Amino acid sequence: MVTRRSLLGAAAGTGVLALAPSLPANAAGKGPARWTRGVSANGWKIDPAAITTYRVEGSNATVALRQGRAAAVLLHVARRWHYEIAPLDTGEGGGITGHTTRRAVLAEFESNYLSGTAIALHPTAYPVAGSERLWPHHEAIVRDILADCEGTVVWGGDLTPIKTSHFEIVTRPGDKVLASVAARFDISGQTKFRMQTAGVVADPATPARREKARRLPRPR
Repeated sequence: MVTRRSLLGAAAGTGVLALAPSLPANAAGKGPARWTRGVSANGWKIDPAAITTYRVEGSNATVALRQGRAAAVLLHVARRWHYEIAPLDTGEGGGITGHTTRRAVLAEFESNYLSGTAIALHPTAYPVAGSERLWPHHEAIVRDILADCEGTVVWGGDLTPIKTSHFEIVTRPGDKVLASVAARFDISGQTKFRMQTAGVVADPATPARREKARRLPRPR
C-alpha cells in the first residue's frame, strides 16, 4: 500500500512497504451520511451527463471528471502527483478516483466527487481522518501544485476532517480565475511531443516558488 513511508521508496524505484491502513472515520466518529442535494458542497451541479473519462498524461491511469475547466485543472494536479510524488497506475494505494454516483459521504467535501470536481490520489493509503501524512518534501510539492492552481483547488490535508489524498475545485462554475488556470493547463490540443514534456515543471524548492506557495491562503 502506498503510504508516506512507501511513497519515498516507490519514487526512488525501490520496493513498496505494505502497512496496515488507518480506519476511515468522520470528525464525529459516526458512519457515512447520505448526500441528498442536487449540487455538491462546492456549488457544482451533480450531472452524470457532464462526466467524461480521461487518461492521466504520462500514465496508464484513467479518471472520470467533470468535463471542461474542472477536468483540466484536476488532471494537472494528478499529473504532477504522478510524476513527482508517486505513480498512480501501479495499483498501490487505490490509484486515482474521481466521479462517483455513491452518495454516502464521510465528510461534506466528499460530495464533490458526485459532481466530478474532486479527485482522490491513493485514497486507500490516505482515507478520511487517516493518520498517515506526506513526507515534508512531498507536502512542499503539494503546496507548489496548489500555487500553480492559483486558489482554485483546495487540498484535503488542509480540511477537517483531514483527507491527504483529496483535491477539489473550490471556485464556482464560471469563475474567471478558474477559466484562466484551466486554459493554461489544458493539454488536449497539444502535439504528442509537447505532451511528453508535461511533467517538466519549475523547481518547487526555488525561493520564488516557495514564497508563492507560502502566500497562498489556506482554508480555516
